[in-house]
Amino acid sequence: MTALTTFSAAAQQFSALVGRLPAPAWEGPGLGDWDLRSLVGHTSRAMSTVAEYLDRPATVIDVESPEEYYARARAAIAAGRVTGIVERGRQAGLELGTDPAAAVAAQVAAVLERLGDGADRPIRVMGGLGMRLHAYLPTRTFELAVHSLDIAAATGVDLRLPMDVANETTQLAARTAVQLGAAAPFLRALTGRAPLPDGFSVV
Repeated sequence: MTALTTFSAAAQQFSALVGRLPAPAWEGPGLGDWDLRSLVGHTSRAMSTVAEYLDRPATVIDVESPEEYYARARAAIAAGRVTGIVERGRQAGLELGTDPAAAVAAQVAAVLERLGDGADRPIRVMGGLGMRLHAYLPTRTFELAVHSLDIAAATGVDLRLPMDVANETTQLAARTAVQLGAAAPFLRALTGRAPLPDGFSVV
């Protein structure tokens, strides 16, 4: 499976999930400081950031892999160089308007049309860093998959990730744990030796 194939599958599943959400849930809890609308809005940014970055070609590759991207993102957030994530999610949720399902479906269709055949190319991502499209797309597939699971958990809607999406995102989580120097606790937890430390996350 290609990076475009899994991104497309995750985006289309997210769109279908949003279309299944019960109307009373939209103002209810989502995740952390987000209500459901804000969580969906944040998740929809997986499409808008891809569209934005396609218009920002790069000449130098600074980030080689999706796991390196996440390691750099964690460091930037910890250092206070990336802020406003919660508020951007809220604004994105508001921008979905009165028919969020239609808005998300339109976003998905538009970004997939922009991607075309998915030809790889260098783009500039967060902080102006150069990265190849095929290395960046798995980070958006990961966001779509994880937050789709968050949305399903918040609303009680049944969801099973497509096999290729589950494979790619789970492997990326493992590689990111290695990148962060956390392979030992990750492996011990997955093999039933010990629970993960409080607050453990690869993102």
